[in-house]
Amino acid sequence: MKKLAVLVSGGGSNLQSIIDETKNGILKDIAEVVIVISNNPSAYGLTRAEKANIKAVALDYKNMDGKDYDAKMYNLIKESEADLICLAGYLKKIPEKIVNEYKSRILNIHPALLPKFGGKGMYGHFVHEAVVKAKEKKSGATVHFADENYDTGSIIIQKEVPVYEKDSADDVAKRVLVVEHEIFPKAIKKVIENLE
Repeated sequence: MKKLAVLVSGGGSNLQSIIDETKNGILKDIAEVVIVISNNPSAYGLTRAEKANIKAVALDYKNMDGKDYDAKMYNLIKESEADLICLAGYLKKIPEKIVNEYKSRILNIHPALLPKFGGKGMYGHFVHEAVVKAKEKKSGATVHFADENYDTGSIIIQKEVPVYEKDSADDVAKRVLVVEHEIFPKAIKKVIENLE
């Protein structure tokens, strides 16, 4: 059974899909979420964790020294004995120490088909707005290994969705989110199987 540390900044719907799959889906008997950490004390993802009886920790990024924040996060992940770190809508850069120690064991979900529409500032709604503005015919979601830069690590899994001419950013976001919930647990399973 592999232990997962999940990092969230907001609603945590991807966290929920991971929790659901560990209980009754493709991750059952191979993975469990042992800790959820957020840089945002009011993130609903923390409530989701608590409802599932998972340790939930808020590190208030805005009111902490950067080095202190990084050290606390590192210690929490170490203490949880996590095998994998899953970034489920986590919007901060991962501390270098964690990136180095957990090489090829940090997974991030991105709401576009990387390498397109990735990088600093490209998250959430900004991604879908950029996709619509660029008149793309398709978008989708990508799970990739996180490294020291935003959205540059090698891709584990991608899935496309169509983008229609009359789509708003919201329309694209809804379609992409469905795919995110589907592929994140699949990517975790794939990585776990490669760790064995």
